[in-house]
Amino acid sequence: MSYFDTIYVSELPPRAKAVYMYLRDRSDRSGGCWPSINTIARELSLSRSTVKRAIADLKKAGFVRSEPRYRENGSQSSSLYIVL
Repeated sequence: MSYFDTIYVSELPPRAKAVYMYLRDRSDRSGGCWPSINTIARELSLSRSTVKRAIADLKKAGFVRSEPRYRENGSQSSSLYIVL
C-alpha cells in the first residue's frame, strides 16, 4: 500500500488530503520540506487559515510532524514539515 492509498482512505477532510499531497510532492527523500503557509495557500488556492487547519488535521492523524525553524536573528522562519 502506497502512502497515497493511506491518505485516500482516511477520514480526513479534503483540505488535509490536498495539503498532504502538496507536502509529499515537495518533500525530499527523508520526507522533509519547508514551504511557508503563504506558499502552500497560494499554490493550492486556499486561505491561510484553511492551510493551518489542514496541517493541524494531518498532525493529529499522524501523517505529518513539524519543527519550528529560526533565522540567525532569532525570528521564526517557515517550519520544517516531515511527511510520515
